[in-house]
Amino acid sequence: MKKYIPILLAATLLSFTACQKTEKPKTGDEHHAHAEGEEHAHDHEGHEHKEGEEEEEVELGEAQFRSAGISLGAIEKRALSGTIQVTGSLTMPPQQQISVSFPYGGIVRNTSLLPGKWVNKGEVLLTLENPEFITLQQDFLEAQAQLTYSEKEFRRQEELSRENVSAAKTFQRTSTDLAALKVRLDALRQKLALLHLQPASLEKGILRTIPVTAPASGYVTEVNINTGKAVQPNEMLAELADTRFLQAELNVFEKDIPKLKTGQKVDLQLAQTNRKATISLIGREISPERMVKVLCRLGGDSRELLPGTYCTATIETGAAQVNTLPETAVVRSGEKQYVFVSEGQHKEEGGVHYPFRRVEIKTGTSQNGFTEVFLPDGFDIPGSKLVLKGAYDLLSKMNNSEHGHSH
Repeated sequence: MKKYIPILLAATLLSFTACQKTEKPKTGDEHHAHAEGEEHAHDHEGHEHKEGEEEEEVELGEAQFRSAGISLGAIEKRALSGTIQVTGSLTMPPQQQISVSFPYGGIVRNTSLLPGKWVNKGEVLLTLENPEFITLQQDFLEAQAQLTYSEKEFRRQEELSRENVSAAKTFQRTSTDLAALKVRLDALRQKLALLHLQPASLEKGILRTIPVTAPASGYVTEVNINTGKAVQPNEMLAELADTRFLQAELNVFEKDIPKLKTGQKVDLQLAQTNRKATISLIGREISPERMVKVLCRLGGDSRELLPGTYCTATIETGAAQVNTLPETAVVRSGEKQYVFVSEGQHKEEGGVHYPFRRVEIKTGTSQNGFTEVFLPDGFDIPGSKLVLKGAYDLLSKMNNSEHGHSH
């Protein structure tokens, strides 16, 4: 066994030597090419990243700065009256929508109702004829006459009872009959009231037809009758709408509701006119669209307006001290709004250069040439100089630079 050990060692050494010869070292040129390729790959990746980024800086030369008329300034606190722009429509309160009906049925004998006609409270709208009307008046007059006789008989029996001439039983029956008659007469009087008849009016005679009067003033919006038509008790005969007191029903976003309270002033813009209104009620239900109904009471007589009319509204939310800039300082690009912040100046070959940084912002109320601005967190408001005039020139140059880089 020992004689094979030297042979195995020799074979192992030969194999190791062969491996070293096949794995050649890289030459200087090869190493340089490899490193250069890696560096090129890294540079390419970095270049693609920069192209994907949005340019946020722009620089003007001295001549460009003067030509653009750049004016710098700071953000200022100003009192702006906040407003909310919303939409809605004119509606009628339920109490201003009146259904005309009658507790008794009958035949329509006369009517002057026409859609669009204005009627006043108490005005006769139509007349109804029904034999029950005659019977009811007859019953009342008979009961009234019987009451007079019964009261006299009661007093007579009362006197006889005191003198022990009449039996107590007879007096008791007379007293009971009188009480029952009074109850019946009172019931008949209430039925006459349902017909809008006063007992005194029956002294002139029994009426064959009964007038149906307007329960309130308003425009006739619907007519369901005609002369000769038979109507049932409590059937809807007509509809009235008192449009003198319309309200505006506005749709307000949920986020704006905390800014509202009853009594706030509202400017309504309608197709042909503008009206003043006041918030009277704020809804307590949020729709699937995240909207809340807000009701506004219109000032003055609104009878010339139509329910359902579309309107836009400006709600005044009160004045507040807010950060503002001139409207010329804010520029829009796509769906975003920006301001430009000065980065100072520096000298280079060819003159002074003025760098600017673009900052995205949000805006609020605009009034008298100034706009409320909401700046990013951490923005140095006191220490920043912003472009108040010439911002669109900077935006134009920035856009041109971006297009140039893309080519």
